[in-house]
Amino acid sequence: MQLKLGWLYPTLMGTYGDRGNVICLEKRAQWRDIEVEIIPLDKEAPLEAWSDIDLIVGGGAQDRQQEIVMRDLQGAKAAKFKALIEDAVPGVFTCGSPQLLGKYYEPALGQRIEGLGILDLVSKHPGFEAKRCIGNVAFEITANPLADDLTKKLGQKPVALGFENHGGRTYLGDVQPLGKVLTGYGNNGEDGWEGAFYKMAIATYAHGPLLPKNPFIADWLLEKALERKYQQTVEFSPIDDNLAKQARNTMFKRLDLAELSSTA
Repeated sequence: MQLKLGWLYPTLMGTYGDRGNVICLEKRAQWRDIEVEIIPLDKEAPLEAWSDIDLIVGGGAQDRQQEIVMRDLQGAKAAKFKALIEDAVPGVFTCGSPQLLGKYYEPALGQRIEGLGILDLVSKHPGFEAKRCIGNVAFEITANPLADDLTKKLGQKPVALGFENHGGRTYLGDVQPLGKVLTGYGNNGEDGWEGAFYKMAIATYAHGPLLPKNPFIADWLLEKALERKYQQTVEFSPIDDNLAKQARNTMFKRLDLAELSSTA
């Protein structure tokens, strides 16, 4: 089996270490004898590079880099990207990437940056005097079918761990939140929701990177990408995630969420 992994603007949108999500997906696929081809979807990529993508990863960026990306991702390229999401290509988008997928982002300084409008959400920076949303975040995944699939896989409600660092606040419209905040800020520090979920696209403020801290999400993305490509049910056998489980349990205790410590 083979997968094409599209990596959104690796240089411009790689500020916060989210390349770790790409590495995690690649390694967990290779450990199962699945070949992964990583396709940089950046300014230099030809239009045909956006074709036949099986899985997409997008990371975070600062305002200036994000504006460059938003100016570049227009026209036929934007149409290709939208078509992938609407066709239920799985993906994980962190921090700046969900703002890119939303309707617009209002920076602390400068004009509103128009997004692609794929996700019904808007993001606004409240100003330089406002406190940044920084720290560890834990949230129960509630969006379906993701939550139901993971509950069956884990035998318990899925809880994701990450680290957030964002000045902007995101407000959801008619789109599922990814999960319910247990500790941390989430989308805006006000409504108790974190991220968004649409079709098979995961949008979140959780760095970490997200997938090494929550390998069951990585496996879900890979399974769904393979099922879509090969039109057959895919269910991975477990692999040794003992170190990740130990790290998760340590973090649950540190966050006073020891009751969530488990084998997941």
